Amino acid sequence: MLRHAKAEHTPGVLDFDRVLTNRGERNSREAGELIARLTPDLIVASPSARTRLTAELLGLEGVPIEFERDVYEAYTDDLIEIVRRTDPEVDTLVLVGHNPSVHDLVVQLSGPQTETFKPGAFAVIELPGPWEELDLGTGTLVDGHQP
Repeated sequence: MLRHAKAEHTPGVLDFDRVLTNRGERNSREAGELIARLTPDLIVASPSARTRLTAELLGLEGVPIEFERDVYEAYTDDLIEIVRRTDPEVDTLVLVGHNPSVHDLVVQLSGPQTETFKPGAFAVIELPGPWEELDLGTGTLVDGHQP
């Protein structure tokens, strides 16, 4: 679970169209170096500008990115349903979304180990079974990063 990196707050720019700051771009690349060790199979991201850029700047060569409209403004239950729809052939999924739902999902899957989830933060959660059987409280937080 990855929260998009730091985004600009520019007057007159719609929330959906907000882009990353220079720091956000650096943090995305840094997260990509760490996430690459997990050998992800798929990235699912919100199509907003800041999540799109975060996902692309991870620099995970050969890892497909699917932009899922439902990740934008999703509640935790929505994210759970999106993850449950993941192809069973995918072993490692990177979900790039927004707070508070991304942090809430981390807490609901693995417990309240993190009080904050800053822009660019991610949590690695190990699940005990197939995606379609994802349920609250069944995950184990095995790693994480706060920029």
